[in-house]
Amino acid sequence: MNMTKKVSIITVNFNHSYVTDEMLDSIVKAGGYPNLEIIVVDNGSMENPVPAWQLKYPYVQFIRSDKNLGFAGGNNVGLKAATGDYLFFVNNDTVFTDGLIQTLVDTLDANPFVGIVSPKLLYFDDPGMLQYAGYTPMNYYTARNSCIGQFERDQGQYDHLLGETGFAHGAAMMVKREAIEKAGPMAENFFLYYEELDWCDRIKRVGYAIWVNMRATIYHKESISVGKKSALKEYYMNRNRLLFTRRNAPVPARIFFWVYFLFMVTPRNLTDYIKTKNYHFIPQLFRAIWWNISNGVDSNYL
Repeated sequence: MNMTKKVSIITVNFNHSYVTDEMLDSIVKAGGYPNLEIIVVDNGSMENPVPAWQLKYPYVQFIRSDKNLGFAGGNNVGLKAATGDYLFFVNNDTVFTDGLIQTLVDTLDANPFVGIVSPKLLYFDDPGMLQYAGYTPMNYYTARNSCIGQFERDQGQYDHLLGETGFAHGAAMMVKREAIEKAGPMAENFFLYYEELDWCDRIKRVGYAIWVNMRATIYHKESISVGKKSALKEYYMNRNRLLFTRRNAPVPARIFFWVYFLFMVTPRNLTDYIKTKNYHFIPQLFRAIWWNISNGVDSNYL
């Protein structure tokens, strides 16, 4: 057990400061790792929670952004301020458990070729239900993969998993600083969705493995029904699925995917929008396609 490595916990808040309060309280309650710094980035919340936080949590470093920089942008602000050897990026709606940090630190210490490790994720509102036990590899021809274990009852069926997985989970991933220095930070042009998948692919390309350790557990307050559609989600899911393949798929797969998306996915989505009377999604789909035609893979996210 090594406690010499410094761990920087980085989380991003947007409007729901009480949720961040509960996450910070859970870190203290879990305890067990002394060499720790905690960084909270407020990502342009309507009301600035930082002054109240500074009084309540004097041991935490708070950074205020005047505008919403997105998931990657907010985390990158925290990354710039972090001094840890290992960076633990967590959603602010997570709850820490005993031994979580130490188990992930030990995993990275024991395996120098591992760049990122994620723990088991359970739904906070239904703690017996799995959200994440790893990801399958990506099919770059269709830009599809699966989350292992999601919505299954946790009966220990995946607790043996300690090793390589397709992707880390963006809600909780501990990353080696040296891997970030080689691969760079998260790409901010995604803004929402797919940014952690892109990051994992880039970190793999510079020689590191992505692991899951099911002996470490974190609870996630994301609702089981979070998949509810919205125009914003439809836009970014379609836009970033295209962007992800442009940045990461081999050329043959990239060409195939564009044909597949334009002639199979797009008609299917349009049919679904009409059947469900979500007519306002139609311009968002075409906007997502046009964004990818008119923007480079490293362009600004706006």
